[in-house]
Amino acid sequence: MRHASVPILGFAAFSGTGKTTLLTQLIPLLKKAGLRLGVIKHSHHNFEIDKPGKDSFRLRAAGADTVMLVSPHRRAIISEFPDPIDPILDEQLAVLDQASLDLILVEGFRTERFPKIELHRPILNKPLIYPDDPSIIAIASDRKLNTPAHLSRLDLNNIAMIADFIIHQFLPNQ
Repeated sequence: MRHASVPILGFAAFSGTGKTTLLTQLIPLLKKAGLRLGVIKHSHHNFEIDKPGKDSFRLRAAGADTVMLVSPHRRAIISEFPDPIDPILDEQLAVLDQASLDLILVEGFRTERFPKIELHRPILNKPLIYPDDPSIIAIASDRKLNTPAHLSRLDLNNIAMIADFIIHQFLPNQ
């Protein structure tokens, strides 16, 4: 990725597999290891994070294309896309402040090529994304799978194992 100044790791799976659940369990372990994390989440749906009646909402409603809301505690940038198209990860990386990060975790963007862990639950009757995506470096599953030897196999129910894999694979000096 052209706009990545720190390592990027994606989590790819079909909807309902548990990507967000896994990330919410992994993030505290990675933070405990001292990592500074960024997360980019892709959504196929329209969403609203602003609240009607708030100044930032009113500024957007008045026609502002981008609104940045800043406080002593956090910053949010809300940009409107006049012609909705599927976002490109590299363009989102260009907007992300990476200077204070060690690792960027990405949920979604499964058709783009960057290192990913595939989550797979056979009970959902969905096919593996690998080998159609050669950028998958590991498969995390709740069942044993027959996968090529070069592909790391992770236990989806062992969050500590997945965290250790990430730390050793992407941040070997930690």
